[in-house]
Amino acid sequence: SQSVETGLDPRPRASKSPKSARLPGPLFQALRSRKSRPQARGSFRKESSPGKAGRRYLFNCGEGVQRLMQEHKLKVARLDNIFLTRMHWCNVGGLCGMILTLKETGLPKCVLSGPPQLEKYLEAIKIFSGPLKGIDLAVRPHSAPEYKDETMTVFQIPIYSERASPVDQSQASSSSLPEVAFMFSLSQLHVKKGNFLVLKAKELGLPVIVTPVILQILPEEICTPPDPGVAFVVVECPDEGFIQPICENATFKRYQGNADAPVALVAHMAPECVLEDPRYQQWMERFGPATQHLVLNESCSSVHNLRSHKIQTQLSLIHPTLFPPLTAPRCQEEHAAFPVPTVRGECLLKYQLRPRREWQRDAVIVCNPDEFIAEALELPNFQESVQEYREATKDVPASAAKQYPEIVFLGTGSAIPMKIRNVSATLVNISPDRSLLLDCGEGTFGQLCRHYGDEVDRVLGTLAAVFVSHLHADHHTASLGKPCPPLLVVAPTQLKAWLQLYHNQCQQLLQHVSLIPAKCLQKGAEVSSPAVERLIGSLLAACELEEFQTCLVRHCKHAFGCALVHTSGWKVVYSGDTMPCEALVQMGKDATLLIHEATLEDGLEEEAVEKTHSTTSQAIGVGVQMNAGFTMLNHFSQRYAKVPLFSPDFNEKVGIAFDHMKVCFGDLLTVPKLMAPLKALFAGDIEEMEGRREKREVRLALLSGRGPQERRVGGSGKSPHSAKSVNHRGNPEIVPSP
Repeated sequence: SQSVETGLDPRPRASKSPKSARLPGPLFQALRSRKSRPQARGSFRKESSPGKAGRRYLFNCGEGVQRLMQEHKLKVARLDNIFLTRMHWCNVGGLCGMILTLKETGLPKCVLSGPPQLEKYLEAIKIFSGPLKGIDLAVRPHSAPEYKDETMTVFQIPIYSERASPVDQSQASSSSLPEVAFMFSLSQLHVKKGNFLVLKAKELGLPVIVTPVILQILPEEICTPPDPGVAFVVVECPDEGFIQPICENATFKRYQGNADAPVALVAHMAPECVLEDPRYQQWMERFGPATQHLVLNESCSSVHNLRSHKIQTQLSLIHPTLFPPLTAPRCQEEHAAFPVPTVRGECLLKYQLRPRREWQRDAVIVCNPDEFIAEALELPNFQESVQEYREATKDVPASAAKQYPEIVFLGTGSAIPMKIRNVSATLVNISPDRSLLLDCGEGTFGQLCRHYGDEVDRVLGTLAAVFVSHLHADHHTASLGKPCPPLLVVAPTQLKAWLQLYHNQCQQLLQHVSLIPAKCLQKGAEVSSPAVERLIGSLLAACELEEFQTCLVRHCKHAFGCALVHTSGWKVVYSGDTMPCEALVQMGKDATLLIHEATLEDGLEEEAVEKTHSTTSQAIGVGVQMNAGFTMLNHFSQRYAKVPLFSPDFNEKVGIAFDHMKVCFGDLLTVPKLMAPLKALFAGDIEEMEGRREKREVRLALLSGRGPQERRVGGSGKSPHSAKSVNHRGNPEIVPSP
């Protein structure tokens, strides 16, 4: 069978005039309306026989695609063809992470088809991904012949905006101008032979007999009629400038009306202003009444990450302020009316092409909070532990309304986005109208949308700066809606090379970024550039900070931690990714709050050294050495999807971060008391993890000839001050030794 699986397209609303055009980029996105959906997915899946999976194709790869595929059990390892309609961050924001994941799964080859800038983009991501060895990335530009395999043929046709000059069109084949060239994919399934009719063959005497007999039996007499080669189209029309060129395109015209290969489905990636244009609607009508039309844009309303909603709903039963229920922005635009059969996209909506053309909604996500609540309330000891928690915290002074700073954990997992924990991002709301972001991993914008809903525009308007701790992909490959003035970005100098290449080859964005080298904020660092000095002054003034200090930490090369000292006296320290680091301890002395990574559980100290991360007790130990008022642990390995294993070193000054958890300093006294209800809520997961740990310790004990307790390493023991590391994507690096 063949089917098209759809998701929501993150197309930002197209501007009515060129003056308000958007220029999204890899770190942020300059949008008038920033409520576009964060995930995009439209994949074609073919199964060669019942129960046997075949090829899988992906059309565009926006942020959050691999997280969706992982949650909904769509195996990434079978994804060997990716088609891109445009080199725009909405289309390619998740491509870097997807390629790295495909590489780790052992996929030998992936074919990428798209605009001419695609090859340059792949070269650019090597700045932070390292050499992409182990996977053959075959790039097929639009000028290459059509792609063809045993299932279908895909044609890519470039379309140029009528606003583009002939010079622009010629440049689009080399260095590119992002809003000039655009591709559409027209995919045609091959004719499928009919099935063999056994009974009919017997009636006609087909079985072998002893006496030679000449029979004339035609194939159509013993087979079902062949299935014609239907086609489907994926078309992107980002603004009105592309409407007329699409309507006049000769290739499209051949598939409209009485075409040899009827078009079963047209997927439209277009904003409402395009869809309601009479020219575009007339073009849709020319496909005929038998063609179905699928709309993918920001007006589509659907829940994507169901598990995230489930966990947050259950956690909110414990403390609804620390764990506020998730929401989503509502579309403010009216939907266009269509003269043809049209369906708006939903996550996991399917359209089956063979054997029978039909919409399939059996997998469409339905979010029912009442079911999540009922499930939690049935867990042993959960209600009792929640009641005990409330009794224990009723005498704790309630935090004043709108008390700041407010810390919102948007991503608390490591390496790759997963169904419950997204990758690194922490929002620090310094005041009601000022905030900054500590790291900005893929999917951060989606997390903001789910956390703030209709308030996301206001929150993004308060964002003054972003701190990027290092160049691993799980810490900076996100887009954010951000208007002028330029966003202040504190990051390793090497980030500029990536932004420059993306600016040159895909989308112009550097005019929206003011980069402050992280090394210039180290203690005692000399700032020779007056321009950088002015930017540092702007950073301190915008964030109401007395000091913004960085230090090198023990992870990969050019990895930094930071300390924020507010004019009112509070101090927040962020470790980024690191092993226990003396430089961080000294910089963070007497911090009000330490946010420290705790990637691995106790007992995995050797693995922590190999991967240059910290264990739970090591992170707690750093807080003790620092004399931090409180330590929040985050950046957990995805093996601890729901909750990490609790360490004996946990105390009244230690807490565990969850995605969408919101805390202010007044809440910190109540956070350690969450342990009992958390253990009740995740009892099954904790039991499973403890079982794995016991088996590991027994296995290691047998290998070493010692008992399990002898094998267990002390929690806060120090690691060596230098080590060869392997980063989260397997690239060898040298670890600095502060």
